[in-house]
Amino acid sequence: MTISKDAVAAIHYTLRDSNGTILDTSQGRDPLYYLHGAQNLIPGMEESLEGRQPGDHFQVEISPEKGYGKRDPNLTERVPRKAFGGQTVEVGMQFQANDGQIISVVGLEPEFIIVDGNHPLAGESLHFDVEVIAVRDATPDELAHGHVHGPGGAHH
Repeated sequence: MTISKDAVAAIHYTLRDSNGTILDTSQGRDPLYYLHGAQNLIPGMEESLEGRQPGDHFQVEISPEKGYGKRDPNLTERVPRKAFGGQTVEVGMQFQANDGQIISVVGLEPEFIIVDGNHPLAGESLHFDVEVIAVRDATPDELAHGHVHGPGGAHH
């Protein structure tokens, strides 16, 4: 069976940045299971997996446009410190904004906190090593819910 729309695929992956630094990996853990065609992965990864089958091992470079997007300078802003309720804030911390967006603290000023609403990997080319472990048909529940319910399709 090959990976196609409405298939559940299990993959192992290692993600590196353009300098070769490992940013994330599934090695040493269970494989990542996802529902193909349900936008559960970044577009470039899903495109590169289309038509693959168990045992395939490949490398792919994904552009920002097919990954987490280009950086949007309009998503960086200075927020008054008082908006953080007096709590200690440090660079690198993340918060959920009122609209649900995750923002990262990227700078500190005496009266302001500088936050960035871009995904941390926005603007980056992503380098993946991928191995396809398994492919199966999605269950009706998985298709209805738009995500995988586990290796065998059972909801956990």
